[in-house]
Amino acid sequence: MVYSDSVTPVRLSSVRIRNLALVEDLTWSPGTGFTVVTGETGAGKSIIVGALKLLVGERADKSLIRSGEDSCTVEGVFEVQNPVLLDGQLAELGLEPCEDGQLLIKRVLTGAGINRQFINGSATTLAVLKVLGNGLVDLHGPHDHQSILSPDLQRTLLDSFANAATPLAAYSAVFKRRAEVERALDALHGDDAAFERECALLLFQATEIEAAGLKAGEEEELLARYTVATQAKRILELSKQVLLKLVDADDAALVKVAGVARSLREIERLDPSAASLTAAHVRAVTELEELASELQRYGEGLELDPEHLHRLEERVNLIESLKRKYGNTVESIIAHGESAAERYQKLNSRAEERARLHAELAKITSDLEQSGKTLRAVREKAALPLAKGIMSHLKDLGFKRAEFAVHLEALSQPGSFGMEAVEFLFAPNPGEPAKPLRAIASSGETSRVMLAVKSALAEQDTIPLLVFDEIDANVGGEIAHAVGAKMQALGEARQVLCISHLPQVASKASHHFVVSKDYSSGRTVSLLEEVIGQERAEEIARMLGGKSDSALGLAYTLLAKSNAS
Repeated sequence: MVYSDSVTPVRLSSVRIRNLALVEDLTWSPGTGFTVVTGETGAGKSIIVGALKLLVGERADKSLIRSGEDSCTVEGVFEVQNPVLLDGQLAELGLEPCEDGQLLIKRVLTGAGINRQFINGSATTLAVLKVLGNGLVDLHGPHDHQSILSPDLQRTLLDSFANAATPLAAYSAVFKRRAEVERALDALHGDDAAFERECALLLFQATEIEAAGLKAGEEEELLARYTVATQAKRILELSKQVLLKLVDADDAALVKVAGVARSLREIERLDPSAASLTAAHVRAVTELEELASELQRYGEGLELDPEHLHRLEERVNLIESLKRKYGNTVESIIAHGESAAERYQKLNSRAEERARLHAELAKITSDLEQSGKTLRAVREKAALPLAKGIMSHLKDLGFKRAEFAVHLEALSQPGSFGMEAVEFLFAPNPGEPAKPLRAIASSGETSRVMLAVKSALAEQDTIPLLVFDEIDANVGGEIAHAVGAKMQALGEARQVLCISHLPQVASKASHHFVVSKDYSSGRTVSLLEEVIGQERAEEIARMLGGKSDSALGLAYTLLAKSNAS
């Protein structure tokens, strides 16, 4: 709905149709109040309704394009008295605001099957146009009255009459939350044995990895230490052999090197320029002495303890075993352990979470029941007044002794729209029990029931433009007068457009347009012109069966009665 407090701020001021079916180029400005469109069968009355359907987002295909043309367009201008009220909705839909108090809608269909739609000059989607259009125009065609047979629509009509939007929203919010909690509980339920097995496995993995006390990067250092430990005996033997050759043997390297010192000093005495040789000798001796000292310390630092080697070997084997189970690196093992521990904590808390959700579900169920009772009370309070209102209008429409009721039937389980179903019960003939409207009403009866409902809900219905496409079919005589009177009454608060073949209905309109066909230049086109005075009387006379003096006189009588009513 566009507005919640009034239906008068928006009015369809003009429609332009180009290359749609038999229409070549037509601009139409419907009047305020009740407007009727009449014409010969096949003249193109339905094209007007078809154009309005395009404007409000109904789907269409290229077969509507006038023969020989590449595209067709429909443009509508709605006058908006207070644009601020509508601009908020336009902004939510991502559209430009109204300019100069006008809402502009344009629809284009091409022969290539491409559909485009524009609102206030901005391109938009068909879905967005339909959302906006649903709040602007209420269309009722020859078969649309069947929608009133739907229990869902009947519930919606009752809620509209009862102003039940607030309690319905409160109930729906609780219902939605209950569904969420139920889904969460369902997710926690499952195969308990499988759950226990998963918990045990996760706990074992997390515990095993934690007990290993792994550290990132330790594997490289451990492997290096293990390699040295496994070869420590051989390394020590080699170290001792080197020390022997350097220091301890009779022909040790240091002894031999020291022996050449005297010869080098003699060379330096004879040739002072050879002093660098003596210095080099000193450095060589020093390096060999340092090497011997380092080798001594290295050998003393070697660990030959078998227990130490065993501990290193066990550590290497542990890491290799964990890698085969949980990952190719120490880091991946650690990550797996952390993930297993986190998953275990979540699963292990399932019992606590399940208890919490059960407690929440119990409270929500109680809240839902209370919200449902509140909503039902609002509906029950409105059911009888709505039924009486509809019955009053039905009597005007020829059901003098009919019975009508709005029945509330408790559901076995709460539904998304409440805890009861709504059903319109109807007994068109006296002495018969009331039955669901969908089970007994004929097409003509259903059309009148729909009109009675619209009349009863006139104050609650916030859509500014009502369009009736020949819903007065299968009625005549005094009933036709009553149908016209109802539309005339509806036209006092909003725009009402009716495509009709009944003179009694046409005579009640504030504005009367006639659709006709013209043949020129080898093409047939539909024309739409407003008739007043003599021309209008002649059109009504045609609808009465001819243009005789008696038919014309009756037409004037109908018009006079309509103006007097």
